[in-house]
Amino acid sequence: MSVTCKELRDVLTRSLSTLPAHADELRDLDAALGDGDLGITVSAGCAAVIKALEGLPDDATVADVLLSAGKAFSTANPSTFAALTGGGLLAASKVMAGKTSMGKAEAVEIGRAVAGRIAERGKSKVGDKTVLDALIPSLDVLESSTGTAAELLAAMIATAQEQVDATAGLQSQKGRAAWVQERSVGHADPGATAYLLFLAALQAAFKL
Repeated sequence: MSVTCKELRDVLTRSLSTLPAHADELRDLDAALGDGDLGITVSAGCAAVIKALEGLPDDATVADVLLSAGKAFSTANPSTFAALTGGGLLAASKVMAGKTSMGKAEAVEIGRAVAGRIAERGKSKVGDKTVLDALIPSLDVLESSTGTAAELLAAMIATAQEQVDATAGLQSQKGRAAWVQERSVGHADPGATAYLLFLAALQAAFKL
């Protein structure tokens, strides 16, 4: 599993172009637990990132891609999810300094950096019913597995799906969702769902 920076940009562009189709699903999930703006956040963020990637020079590095994506996503819509995700990507750009391609090891590094920044800024952990409940276990599977990119993504998706389903049984501990207390039980976490949808979009993009 190894992709050049150009391939990474192409795959991300194809992936992100499909996510706005899930805007209504994410809006409805988020509305049950918070203010219902996740669909708008994802749609606006994806469009902004695609535009930012198009503006990068041909010799852009992996760090450049992550930095541009982080800035674009975090400023496209004023929401907590945008700020946390964008901040995570900015943190990941720092650990990828000088890289012109990425493989499994780099993917794990990027994911850990994103998760670490989200946990730090959001003061959250696995079990709090956030995106971390799907993100961290899927990274654990990626790190411990072997295979092609398609096989690794399939393993990550299977784990993320299990964890998203499991979040429905949890009570939200962070953000606006925590305000509804026990009424948050029975609903899958919107952020974790958005991450699962992103993985599925990546899988489809790699097959093209």
